[in-house]
Order: sequence, then structure tokens, then C-alpha cells
Amino acid sequence: MSTASTVPTELTQPGVQRPDRVGLDLPDVRNPGEVAPKDAREISRIFFERLDSLEEGTHEYQYVRNTLIELNLALVKYAAGRFRNRAEQMEDIVQVGTIGLIKAIDRFELSREVEFATFAVPYIVGEIKRFFRDTSWAVHVPRRLQELRIDLAKAVDELSQKLDHTPTTAELADHLGLDEEEIIEGVVASNGYTAGSIDMPMDDASDHAGVPLSDRLGAPDADLETAENVQALKPLIEELDDRDRRILRMRFGEEMTQSEIGEELGVSQMHVSRLLSRITGRLRAGLLAVE
Repeated sequence: MSTASTVPTELTQPGVQRPDRVGLDLPDVRNPGEVAPKDAREISRIFFERLDSLEEGTHEYQYVRNTLIELNLALVKYAAGRFRNRAEQMEDIVQVGTIGLIKAIDRFELSREVEFATFAVPYIVGEIKRFFRDTSWAVHVPRRLQELRIDLAKAVDELSQKLDHTPTTAELADHLGLDEEEIIEGVVASNGYTAGSIDMPMDDASDHAGVPLSDRLGAPDADLETAENVQALKPLIEELDDRDRRILRMRFGEEMTQSEIGEELGVSQMHVSRLLSRITGRLRAGLLAVE
């Protein structure tokens, strides 16, 4: 995935010259990413106070906002560390978490009287979880069913331990307070979480064990289209006169050459060619009109 368009330039291009800081009355933070977490908290408070007094869209506002992002990237790396066992690249997770950090900075207010880290981490984790929820499924299903899958997994674990057997649909419905139809829908939707490759060898007990599924799939029958065309042509052929139908039968049924047809009809081979072109053109136009 790519989120570079969301992350400010200062984060993606190290060494870019920052806007003029004259008149900002702020600490000169030359390398925000290297500031210790304790110092970052104190400096962030100062920058948030200044950000609140600046007009959005100005160079000064962008400088303060971007510095706040860099100062608090450690929060993103901390939150991303919870997901290090996922298959996705850590770089992607950090990029997504940075979007959550930016949202937290834009919505944070000092009047809340809470530490920014406390406020920001839920935004960061939420953005990462949303990324997994939207991209991890092999088949797209509604978010309601994605969340139901998680609830079902937890319910199955709890009830299996409690009842000492795999819970039935009715027991799951009673436990979650849902209809049995909703439980069935959730179970069916869960099958879309992962998808197997048709090139993987089958592991069933049949004679085809070890043979890829792709080798067992049927292919489209090339004769089907021909059969469909024949059925569509029948009423069009019936509209032709006797001579035209006879010419078609000799050419395509008996596979006679144009010269042989000409001898049969007492006309030249060139005339037969023109007749065939007219007849087939009429049939082609009729087929296109039917489609």
C-alpha cells in the first residue's frame, strides 16, 4: 500500500529545509525524531499551545504541525510493535499508524487535560486495525459480518470450554443474542477470510490426492457457442427461399466447392461467390440483431 500522499513532505524527505521560524518563539528542534520520549512530551505541549494560535494553512502552522508529527513518531512505532507478527510489512503498518497520529494531532485539545500519548494511541491502533480489517479478507464482505466473525470465534472458544463440545448454531445464537439465521450468515461469510490457491495439491482421500485442483477443473466447451449459433440460425434460414437454402446445404452441409455448386446450378463460380456473400451477410445481420 502507499500512504506517502498523506504523510507530510518533511517526513518522507529528510533534510528538506524547514519554513522560516522567525517570530514563532519555539524551541529549536533540529532533529525531532531523535528527541527522548520524556522531552518529546514537554516539547509537544509547547508546540500544541503554539499550534492553537496559528492560522491553518500557513507555513508556520505546517512547521509546528509537522514537528509535532515527527516528535511523536515513537508512539506509532510503539503501537505498530503490537502487530509485528502479522504478515504485512512493518513499514506499511507504520505508515498507516502515522495517519492515525496525524488525525490525533488535528483533533487534540490541551483543554482535555490528558496526556497527548493517552489520546493518540487509540487513534493509531484504531487506524492500524481498520487497515487489517479492510485488507486482510480474501473476499470483500460487509464490515458487520467481519466483526461478527470475531465475535463468533470468541463465542466458540468460550462455549467449547464451558459445554465441553463444539457449540451448535442455536447455542451460539443464544450466547450472542442473535437469530440463528444471522449466525449462519456469519459462518458462511467467515469462509471468505482466506482463499486457497487452485494450484495447491489436493489433500483429500480420493484418487486425486496430490493433484492440483486446477488440473481437475473443467474448461469451457468450444462446441457450446457453435450449438447456440445453430439454434439462433434456424429461424433465419427458414426465412430464406429454396435456392438460397439449397446453396447453403451444398456449401456447408455437403462441403461442395463453389465451382461444383456453379455446375449444379448452371451458373459461374463468381456468381456463386456473390450469392454466398449475400446469403451469409443476411444471416450475420440477423444474428447481430438477435444479440
